[in-house]
Amino acid sequence: MNYKEIIKKLDINKLPKHIGVIMDGNGRWANKQGAIRLWGHKHGVESVRAIVEASVEVGIKYLTIYAFSTENWTRPEDEVKGLLKLILDSLIKEVDALNKQNIIVRFLGTDLGLSDEYKQKIEKECEKTYTNNGLNFNIAFNYGGRLELLEGIKTIAKQIQENKISLSDIDESIVSSVLYTSGMPDPDLIIRTSGEQRLSNFLIWQSAYAEFYFTDVLWPDFRKKDFVKAILEYQNRQRRYGGSK
Repeated sequence: MNYKEIIKKLDINKLPKHIGVIMDGNGRWANKQGAIRLWGHKHGVESVRAIVEASVEVGIKYLTIYAFSTENWTRPEDEVKGLLKLILDSLIKEVDALNKQNIIVRFLGTDLGLSDEYKQKIEKECEKTYTNNGLNFNIAFNYGGRLELLEGIKTIAKQIQENKISLSDIDESIVSSVLYTSGMPDPDLIIRTSGEQRLSNFLIWQSAYAEFYFTDVLWPDFRKKDFVKAILEYQNRQRRYGGSK
């Protein structure tokens, strides 16, 4: 089935509200082309564009992509510099088109390791979209799930010190409120490409009851058809949230 045929099979009443995507396989794709890893990352931008377009067309409310993890700093310096430049350049190039589609663009992650100039450029571009009310497009950048929880715990501890909350007030909603995704629904579906089957420190609190979809397709080859195929698979599952039906 092609993209349009799969869309016709989707139940618009059972769409996932929030989809997370672990974009994996850029390096392996580049190796197959006899090119450097950054070449794969550059081609992966086309796949990002495709799933953003598909999310708008299908009616997805939240889309979060894993663009750069806190662990990625350990990669070779040239690759890290190239990735940082690619992410910023792609944002600057695409933001006007995203804005015209009524898409809100947010970066989720820590400021650690980033220059003030880089952060200001990112924020300047994202601000253009903050009055929109369409797809919430989240870019998990300089993101790590464990660090997110650690920073959240420190925030809660500070709130207790300042007598804003008490120890007995802490519950799941309090924890969720101090995470980067505060105010957003937890992901219903997590997609990972390239055949690997792990979370890799991505949305570890938020994904407690997400459905997982793994595909062997390498990220630069992932397109609209693959994206909606994952949604269709999600709709064919029965979610129990620890209960029984």
